[in-house]
Amino acid sequence: MGAMSVRTQSSEPSEGGGTSHAIKAVGDHRAGFACFVGRPNAGKSTLTNALVGQKVAITANQPQTTRHTVRGIVHRPDAQLILVDTPGLHKPRTLLGERLNDIVRTTWAEVDVIGFCLPANEKLGPGDRFIAKELASIKKTPKIAIVTKTDLVDGKTLAEQLIAVDQLGQELGFEWAEIIPVSAVGDKQVNLLADLIVPLLPEGPALYPEGDLTDEPEQVMVAELIREAALEGVRDELPHSIAVVVEEMIPREDRPADKPLLDIHAFVYIERPSQKGIIIGPKGKRLKEVGIKSRKQIEALLGTPVFLDLHVKVAKDWQRDPRQLRKLGF
Repeated sequence: MGAMSVRTQSSEPSEGGGTSHAIKAVGDHRAGFACFVGRPNAGKSTLTNALVGQKVAITANQPQTTRHTVRGIVHRPDAQLILVDTPGLHKPRTLLGERLNDIVRTTWAEVDVIGFCLPANEKLGPGDRFIAKELASIKKTPKIAIVTKTDLVDGKTLAEQLIAVDQLGQELGFEWAEIIPVSAVGDKQVNLLADLIVPLLPEGPALYPEGDLTDEPEQVMVAELIREAALEGVRDELPHSIAVVVEEMIPREDRPADKPLLDIHAFVYIERPSQKGIIIGPKGKRLKEVGIKSRKQIEALLGTPVFLDLHVKVAKDWQRDPRQLRKLGF
């Protein structure tokens, strides 16, 4: 059994962990892609947001909320780290599920580093092994094990989880480049995680301009914010059955320059007529709340006042219909 190396803030960089900052050559800059994988709700999106420092990936308490590959961009003096947030890999039951899994595997083959997120507060299960097995087949890409949600457990539980994660790699015949415990919510070791990923990236200039936080088109991000607000409070219903399409975003004409207004027209699609009442709520109260909540977040994202026009439509069994999947952007 090889020795396990777990990274915590006080530890010195290991010999294999790249040069220390003091002896970095001038102009030594790295840039590359990393993606976080893990079963649904393992803390991937929250970690992306913590590293980037602004909300770019949608976070909700249900599994399977991230559909699009949202890239968060971490700008540092010595490196640019582009985070690709993929949907959770899972055993697919629908055509949508299969397409999501294809996106995941394609992404893994293209990135420079894979971070495998495993929550500290849940024992390793079949879902984790399923993903780890898939990871084992991707030989060249370095893999970091990230034990998330450490704020929810005591030291003993955390130590047991770290040992279990180390053994998981050994069982499947590969070695983790690093094992690191983090808490994105408590902001513990998040910067250290970035420090460990950077040496694994290829050398090269920045790939995105300094101010960019994500390369998602604004319309997609707006749709995700509406979808996130629509998911809140309908925990029991399937989150998969909500899709949001932003039809148009146009500045309102005849407004004074200092008082702009952006008109956004969006459709919330559900699979069955029976779900319509759930989304709209009694006397339209629920849909109104969704509009108010998402509008605030959209205004913060775009930096401009917004008029949001929301409509609910039924797209029967869209998750199983290739034509509808294409129409809804999958």
